[in-house]
Amino acid sequence: MKTRLIVTFGLQLGMLLVLLSFPYNLMGQARSTSPAKQKIFIEWSSVQPAGTIEVQNGKLNKIEIIKGRGKVKNNRFEFSSAGSARIALEVDSARIKPGPEATLISVKTGTDPFSFLLRDVTRKFPIYIPDYSVVVLNSSDHRSYDEVQLDILSRKLQTKAQKIESEPEETFASAAKRSMNQSVPIWLGISRDYRIFEVKEVMPDWPEEGHVIVPKYHWRKQYLPQTGKDFIKYTYTVGRGINSEVNTTRRLEEGVLPILHSIHTDEDVEYHSTYFVSLEQSHLTDRSVKGSNIHTRYSASDHQEETVLYFRSEITNRGTAPRYAWLKTITAGRRRWLPHTFNPGTGFSAFAPDSVYCISSLNGNPLPNEEMSLLLQPGETAVFEFFLPHFPISNKRALELSAQSFDERYLECKTFWQNKLNSAAYIHVPEKRINEMLQAGLLHLDLITFGNEPDGTLAPAIGVYGPIGTESSPIIQFYASMGWNDIARRSLTYFLDKQNEDGLIEGVYRVETGAVLWSMGEYFRYTKDTAWIRVVEARMLKSCDYLLEWRNRNKQDELRGKGFGMIEGNVADPDDPYHSFMLNGYAYLGLKRAAEMLEGVDPVQSDRLKREAEAWKNDIRETFFSSLASAPVVPIGDGTWSPSAPPWAEAIGPRSLYLTRETFLSHGTFTLNSLLGPLYLVFCEILDVDEPVTRMLLDYHQELFYQNNTAFSQPYYSRHNWVQAKLGMVKPFLKTYYNTFAGHTDRETYTFWEHYHRISPHKTHEEAWFLMQTRWMLYMEDGETLKLLSMIPRKWLEDGKSIELYGVRSYFGPLEVTVESSINKGYIEAVIQCDSEKKPEEVTIRLPHPEGKKAVHVTGGEYDPDTETVTISSFSGEARVRVEYL
Repeated sequence: MKTRLIVTFGLQLGMLLVLLSFPYNLMGQARSTSPAKQKIFIEWSSVQPAGTIEVQNGKLNKIEIIKGRGKVKNNRFEFSSAGSARIALEVDSARIKPGPEATLISVKTGTDPFSFLLRDVTRKFPIYIPDYSVVVLNSSDHRSYDEVQLDILSRKLQTKAQKIESEPEETFASAAKRSMNQSVPIWLGISRDYRIFEVKEVMPDWPEEGHVIVPKYHWRKQYLPQTGKDFIKYTYTVGRGINSEVNTTRRLEEGVLPILHSIHTDEDVEYHSTYFVSLEQSHLTDRSVKGSNIHTRYSASDHQEETVLYFRSEITNRGTAPRYAWLKTITAGRRRWLPHTFNPGTGFSAFAPDSVYCISSLNGNPLPNEEMSLLLQPGETAVFEFFLPHFPISNKRALELSAQSFDERYLECKTFWQNKLNSAAYIHVPEKRINEMLQAGLLHLDLITFGNEPDGTLAPAIGVYGPIGTESSPIIQFYASMGWNDIARRSLTYFLDKQNEDGLIEGVYRVETGAVLWSMGEYFRYTKDTAWIRVVEARMLKSCDYLLEWRNRNKQDELRGKGFGMIEGNVADPDDPYHSFMLNGYAYLGLKRAAEMLEGVDPVQSDRLKREAEAWKNDIRETFFSSLASAPVVPIGDGTWSPSAPPWAEAIGPRSLYLTRETFLSHGTFTLNSLLGPLYLVFCEILDVDEPVTRMLLDYHQELFYQNNTAFSQPYYSRHNWVQAKLGMVKPFLKTYYNTFAGHTDRETYTFWEHYHRISPHKTHEEAWFLMQTRWMLYMEDGETLKLLSMIPRKWLEDGKSIELYGVRSYFGPLEVTVESSINKGYIEAVIQCDSEKKPEEVTIRLPHPEGKKAVHVTGGEYDPDTETVTISSFSGEARVRVEYL
């Protein structure tokens, strides 16, 4: 027995030693070893490459020509023969283990240079770059370029974009099934006024013991007036309390107005609650809203009357037997109630004898107690109300407020917000949710655009944050799109008012100055407001010169191809002080728009800025293409490899690849820098949409950084949806469009979070980009062409459905479009009007058949069956189009 044990142990030890020495682990995968020398092949098809080989984190031993004629000298090679060209590289001290600082090989040819990580070269998935007609193979792979290409194509693999094209069009219903169902606190107020009420009813995953209302001065907390220390959070409850069942639904008034309705079902007892905000004394009208002075510190003493949150809960027994209902009126605090008194004779809750913070009633009489139970007969309804001033008021004012009619204030509030909608352009699409989100979204933006009425500077805030040049830009542009030019102009003035003496428009990020100039240029494209340009010209030029002086400081020879003439600084929360493409893209675009604005006002300055902008563009392109050549290629889903690019000049490649030793997980994702990276060069008009590199950027972003074609964390920062719209990629556009807002918004109240992980409510930057994406779907400018309905879903043109645009604004002036689908009768008709002095030279309108059928007869323009688009050349200002089907 003793001998058997020794023999068995000896066998086990021997097997262990064999396994440890074998170059493959038990899963059949190669162990991470770094042989001293690595050999690979590079083969080009039908080109005569010439260039150099550079190796980082390794040593190039030799280059050898394997196929074709040519010569090699040191690290340089040059082919003289036509046809296939193949070289072998031998690399010493290679680093092919996982982790940073891996061996990177750069193939610096005159045409189509590229780089790759040595560890990425495998036989099963060789580096195959068809756009460059090149493959990179490991030492055991002697296949030719054509053989590799045939192998890859025979696998019939697809990129994510190709898969999307093969699937049915995305809808909200399909996106909602896979997306998070978010709940977002709702903000209520009266517009222009920074006194906001944040309302949080008990919902899943919210760490509250009851319903909560928090009065704020925009984002600032309000504190107990007696102490100045205790943060005020009001709590109240209707129903028996929190249970496992999710039994509360919410909805805005008419689906769009900032008046909240909720229905809480507690078995047989239903609580239908209504919330809205109005003024304490005055009637709520455009004239009575004075707004807030955006240049003073928030203070209750700024106002002669308070805003008030009006609340009513109609409590009904829907059962067949008597049932109890429960309620608790407003109490300040959470778990620990702040010192207060409740007067059952008046229904007043107060912090001090003359500091009333709430007025409560039951069935029109003062509430008898802070907490109540009511026995309701079947069908019986009780009415619980409270009026909550934003800041405590005196007993005298509380008595006057208690006499007000909830119904009168309610009707007044509805009229106030409806009048705002009536003053804007009208959009109707045959999808109720989108219709409501368009209208609710416009009012959500307006609700927190603060400032004095009727003509003061406005601050286009973005949720809990103040205005930011980049993030406020879609807000301002959607105002202009909806015909609110005055609001857009006054919002732009905010940034000019805060301009530094040297021209810097200072904000949270270094990107602000260029972004603001761009937004000004977009406003000018809508309005041609040369009178305003004359007023702001001096300040605009000061900002342009600030950018140019900043750029000049970076014209250093050692930065050639690595940020020469590019400005440096952060563009978002991460403190990345580099020569970033987004920062320089916005600066160039701002300068370009400034030249455009001054063309008819100051031609000399306009010409100067045009020249400067073009030079800046050339320097950015030089650095970008140098960065593209130096960054490693990455695999995409169809078996090909794509060049990649870093977010800034100093980086080797996409930061998420961890090519250097660093940590930067931020905002809940590894992909944050993809939101701020080189796709902005397309959006900022430095790279053309039709350049091959644009499709490369889009391809690898879709493969590496998106899920369901949607970016992570703060997805509306990603500009790929604009690129998709410009390229006519309908299905990918709709995939992004629906999946982003399906998981990012409150599906009941349409309020947006800033991030998927529930940070920063009522985030109007995100909401405004959703609104602008909808605008691009419906109409989008492309040079002198106006593109209509280029991204709409097919479902929108099912029989009997219609699309209407009235009074929307484009670069070409006011626009009206009416589309009626009579598919069951065999046709779709459209009427287009855009008859301003700046009307487009050409109009295209896409009219997709809901089943994909092609038209057999078209009147009013030239029909392209591939895109289902009618082109109206030499547009006269009005057109009628009819598309007929069998």
